[in-house]
Amino acid sequence: MFDQIHTILDEVNEFESYDLKQIEAFRISYLGKKGKITSLFQSFRDVPVEHKKEFGQKLNMLKNTAAEKVNTLKQNANKGKKSQNNIDYSLTPQPTNLGSRHPISIIREQIIGIFSQIGFSVSEGPEIEDDWHNFTALNFPEEHPARDMQDTFFISEEIALRTHTSSVQVRVMEGQKPPIRTISPGRVYRNEAISARAHCFFHQVEGLYIDEGVSFADMKQTLLFFTKAMFGEQTKIRLRPSYFPFTEPSAELDVSCTICKGKGCNVCKYSGWLEIMGCGMVDPNVLENCNIDPKKYSGFAFGMGIERIAQLIYEVNDLRLYSENDLRFLRQFKSAN
Repeated sequence: MFDQIHTILDEVNEFESYDLKQIEAFRISYLGKKGKITSLFQSFRDVPVEHKKEFGQKLNMLKNTAAEKVNTLKQNANKGKKSQNNIDYSLTPQPTNLGSRHPISIIREQIIGIFSQIGFSVSEGPEIEDDWHNFTALNFPEEHPARDMQDTFFISEEIALRTHTSSVQVRVMEGQKPPIRTISPGRVYRNEAISARAHCFFHQVEGLYIDEGVSFADMKQTLLFFTKAMFGEQTKIRLRPSYFPFTEPSAELDVSCTICKGKGCNVCKYSGWLEIMGCGMVDPNVLENCNIDPKKYSGFAFGMGIERIAQLIYEVNDLRLYSENDLRFLRQFKSAN
């Protein structure tokens, strides 16, 4: 039987053809159901036990060699057919239709790039989350409205589609000791009616900085750096008191309107300001839930919607356009970096 393998191997190596029909006939003759190599596999049971390993190795090598030979011959035959085509090189070439990056991807990468300049890493986590990471660890009381079915897509009592990427921050704090400086971009879900101003899913970037001696002033300077890098050096910011379960004190951050430059227009409702994110100092309860000593460490967190930033950059007022895959809309971003 070993002699048969060597004989068939010689036949395989010697065979040459550029005719696809001949190549297919060769394949059937050697690798088909009744082919020579297939017959050898069927006779494997007759090989003495002490020779089975060596016989099997050589038989597999033979089969692979034959299969590679068939593939190579077919490729060469196809190339030969293509080279025979009559081509008119004087014809004007057809322009290549280049694709375009999605505006959400463009803005997401810009945000990541800005924060990476000041030492923020990127963290990611699952979109299907448990109650602990999505709510409880972030200091959400059991009666908090965000736990209600009208806001959250629950899969079971303890499992839901994440409503924010703050859940990623909890996972980072549980698995990493301070100092922590990270941003968490990703898709989130809310049980809301789809309209020009709301959607059942959207994209966020949330940031977290924890270390010894971190203050509200550090947060303000960080976010000022971001807004100037994102919207231009002339951009101004203001912080308004607000409430979030996982930060205390909490604030909403507004930027001077990018459309009217703070003079007042219908986009900013003639106030000259546009809200872009929430922020605040990490609540000590959150640090304790993640086994970080709140007496030693402090930190700040912030979160923004990517669609909201894209709206200000591209002046797109209908959130539905970002997920409808309308080529007339997407082709406008061909030249965007």
